[in-house]
Amino acid sequence: MDRRTVFSHQEGYSLAEILVTIAIMAAILPALLKVFSDTSSNIGKTEHRITALYLLQSKMAEIETNGYPEVGQENDVFGGNSIFEWQSVVTDIETEEMLGLRKVELTVTWEHLNKVHSIAMFTYMADRAVQQQ
Repeated sequence: MDRRTVFSHQEGYSLAEILVTIAIMAAILPALLKVFSDTSSNIGKTEHRITALYLLQSKMAEIETNGYPEVGQENDVFGGNSIFEWQSVVTDIETEEMLGLRKVELTVTWEHLNKVHSIAMFTYMADRAVQQQ
């Protein structure tokens, strides 16, 4: 049996094919890593936004449950080690049609990836003790 015959029937990849494959993978891999990195960042951002929304709704419900709020501004942190802070601003609304109306603005802020994010809502509350015309 001739030695050249044995080697000519073996299949394999040439060095050029392997180098081209490595070059293509090297070009695609950073893009794939960027996609995975962005996806995990967006998941964290979405989780924080959903948590902030629940905290915002909970705090607004607490304010509404306490009744007619005093005019002024308050702020605090949700829990001891929370990244979420809240701020409420209560202002009088002067209208001829309705007396004892106040606007309650509530904002929840948090920091994610060195950027400050916030979500806010407002409502109007009337003093039920005031007789309307």
